[in-house]
Amino acid sequence: MTPAGPLSKRQLYTVFGGLMIGLLLSALDGTIVSTALPTIAGRLGGLEHIAWVATAYLLTSTAATPLFGKVSDLYGRRLLFQVAIVIFLVGSLLAALAQTFGQLVLFRGIQGIGGGGLQSMAFVMVGDLVPPRERGRYIGFFTGVFALSSVVGPLAGGFLVDNLSWRWIFTINLPIGIVALFVTSWALKMPHVKRDHKIDWLGAALLVSGTTLVILTTVWGGKEYAWTSPTIIAMGGGAVAIWVSFVKWERKAPEPIVPMHLFSNRVFASSMVALLLVGSLLMSTDSFLPLFMQTVIGASATSSGLLLMPLMAGILTTSISSGRLIARTGRYKIFPVVGLGFCCTAVFLFTRLNVGTGRVYVSAVQFLMGLGIGATMPTTSVAVQNSVDQKDMGVATAASQFTRSFGGALGLAGYGAVFASRINGKIPAAIAKRIEDPRAIRALPPEQRAEVAKVLASGVRGVYVFALPVMCVAWVIMMFMKELPLRGSTAMPAAEAGASSGDEGGEPVVMVAH
Repeated sequence: MTPAGPLSKRQLYTVFGGLMIGLLLSALDGTIVSTALPTIAGRLGGLEHIAWVATAYLLTSTAATPLFGKVSDLYGRRLLFQVAIVIFLVGSLLAALAQTFGQLVLFRGIQGIGGGGLQSMAFVMVGDLVPPRERGRYIGFFTGVFALSSVVGPLAGGFLVDNLSWRWIFTINLPIGIVALFVTSWALKMPHVKRDHKIDWLGAALLVSGTTLVILTTVWGGKEYAWTSPTIIAMGGGAVAIWVSFVKWERKAPEPIVPMHLFSNRVFASSMVALLLVGSLLMSTDSFLPLFMQTVIGASATSSGLLLMPLMAGILTTSISSGRLIARTGRYKIFPVVGLGFCCTAVFLFTRLNVGTGRVYVSAVQFLMGLGIGATMPTTSVAVQNSVDQKDMGVATAASQFTRSFGGALGLAGYGAVFASRINGKIPAAIAKRIEDPRAIRALPPEQRAEVAKVLASGVRGVYVFALPVMCVAWVIMMFMKELPLRGSTAMPAAEAGASSGDEGGEPVVMVAH
């Protein structure tokens, strides 16, 4: 079959709308459930294991992200995007019908597989459809979807739980997903290189198991088990051994899940470090700033979804504007360099947090940090896609999304350990038993409330003291990143086209509309 022609503007906007809907499914699901977790655990039983609902999704979505990227390089983008939607919808329906807490955890894991695929494939497909010079503005809108979901999700979750049922949190995904499935089936016609291939099953197994052990170690460490416990030490050692085995295997695998040669690409390698560290900062800020504002400043817990509005407004502002400026100027390195400078400044300002800090100060610094993150994340994604061959587009883009999610998990655990070390033993035991949530802290007598607020402020401040040198390292690395000219089309380079047509003795390839 002959390749499908380029999409018209109308088709592109239609497809892009479908991709944004699919991405919204995944992004919103990660935030809408958080508000309802206490209610869900109370209804199904299992309050003591409430974290597993989020952990199951995090585990499978993080592990699935690079797998979808690689398999899409072999089988085509649209098919894998639709598979991800179907898996996500099946998981959502099953979660809505769950009768026990164990079933809910299992079905959230199924959802996570689809959610990881949706995130991976949305960014990969933009790389196929839009030239690198124009790509920033589209990926910027994707970043805006994540920012929007961080605000809307908790509010929507609270509304559905209070007025309908927690099951609607999962059921609402069904009509949205069906729309995304219909739009991409109708409008998305993409050329695909059909060729003989082998799936790297061993590499996939090592990647999934290594990722699982790392996340479980960071999630359980200091909570379920002490960091020095045999369980955590064994899991951590096992994770290291598996990752070493994964790297060794991928170097010689004929169709590696993650080609190791990508890491010899300075743009790719430096972007991965930046995404890892910025992802850790964003996830930690999402967790610790609402805690500070609710427990130290005294903000209402019911408005928790609005507490991060300045951060998300900053992300949305620069993610969209930087994309437009990249399209206009053809330059991209300046944005993550300036963005990480903003992040470092914001982190430094957050090291000054104390019980006397007001909402205006926190909101202003949040906005500055958001400007930095918004200028960094989408731009590094553009840099990664522009620096690799078309045949590696899927796996390289998926690797960047995986790295961001992985960084979030590691950062939340690492910064969480710093926070715990700053507050452990500093709150009297009699008071500690009575402050399981921010509402209980606000109900304490004034003197006790002030004592607890002082300790918690010190804990949050310590998180940013620890984060400051980490973000400065990311800033320095990004300053030395090589800037490559942005390609003006999505066509693969001539050398690659020759290799793909069988010039190196491989099987002939056929371009098929997919």
